[in-house]
Amino acid sequence: MPEWLQEFAPIGVLLAVVTVVMARLPPVEGVDHSAAFKRRRLFNWLPLGLTYAFLYMGRYNLKVSQHGFGDVIGADGLPLMTNADFSAIFAAGTITYGASFLLNGPLTDRFGGKFSILVGSAGSAVMNLLMGLATWSVLNQGPGATIIEDDLTLVFSLLYAVNMYFQSFGAVAIVKCNAPWFHVRERGVFGAIFGILISLGIYFAFDVGYMIKDALPLEWVFLTPFVLLVIFWIIDLFVVKNTPGEAGLLDFDTADASSGDDGPRKGPIEVFIMMARNPVIMTIACIEFCSGFLRQAIMQWFRSFAKQTNEALGLMDSFVYDNWGMMLCCAGIMGGVVAGIISDRVFQSRRGPVAALLYGGMLVAAIVMVFTYQTGFVPWLVVLMSMAIIGVHGMLSGTASMDFGGKRNVGIAVGII
Repeated sequence: MPEWLQEFAPIGVLLAVVTVVMARLPPVEGVDHSAAFKRRRLFNWLPLGLTYAFLYMGRYNLKVSQHGFGDVIGADGLPLMTNADFSAIFAAGTITYGASFLLNGPLTDRFGGKFSILVGSAGSAVMNLLMGLATWSVLNQGPGATIIEDDLTLVFSLLYAVNMYFQSFGAVAIVKCNAPWFHVRERGVFGAIFGILISLGIYFAFDVGYMIKDALPLEWVFLTPFVLLVIFWIIDLFVVKNTPGEAGLLDFDTADASSGDDGPRKGPIEVFIMMARNPVIMTIACIEFCSGFLRQAIMQWFRSFAKQTNEALGLMDSFVYDNWGMMLCCAGIMGGVVAGIISDRVFQSRRGPVAALLYGGMLVAAIVMVFTYQTGFVPWLVVLMSMAIIGVHGMLSGTASMDFGGKRNVGIAVGII
């Protein structure tokens, strides 16, 4: 059996179990969709969601490339990309990503989610192509190799920042596109789907990315998502629809914040001020600020921590280190599914109680880590923390933003959050 198939087998089994469980859940009271509607909705969110997963692959592949560049010694006697270099590049991208939402959120509300996923996937594909070509040039002494190597951090900071601008369309697009397709009382299930897609993207970025790095020239870490994004751009162009009405079905009242709002569309600045004054939106935004810090700390730095402290702690010999992407994927799937089902079935589609429970788990795990960070317990602890934090992220960014932004203004709501 091929290595990639062995790696993916546990994820495939988990997805099959999740699918069976979710399919057997009793219908949501008061929400009655036809079999044709559910089938067309599946064909809408699945390619859209896989595009989002491959956007993740084209975002976090930078971390994989750091390990590849780190093994190459430059003319100055130092690795081509150090921890500090990676941090600077990632910071440039993250700041751009955050700021871009203030522009791309209103654009998505105006032109629709399909427009945004097409622009985002096309732009990210081009930037991954350019990063792949830059990597090839440096490692093979191609055109401009000396200039790129001398200013590798600057070059990749610029390319990655533009990549992250286009990446920011992805999250807004997937929430905007799906808002008209899911009633507020079934959006916990969508939150679970959102968590699964995030988790698959993490798996593609890390485990598949490291397989690519070990089997092919390093530039393919960037060129692979370029190819996949181009393929799914074509699929999205023909398959994805903004609303059920565009797909030849009947639109319905989703019972969110836009329910009954049939008046003229408010301007983006007016909507932004309205959202910024909403204590619920701003509370969610503050929580997600913390979520971003916690999520990136785990995802980006565990393997670096394990590798660079291996002589003292021996964490590179752990199952979690060897299967980092798979473990994050499984944890994220479980976190998203548990959070989504509990939200809809136990807390009557309220998102706050679920986020509180999962954040409580994060708090306990963080306290435990203070006393165990020098032990072999750390890999399993960070997997548990990943389950909690991805569950919160899917529940708030993917679901609560729909509820409180409404399908008309969800782009700006996601942008603020």
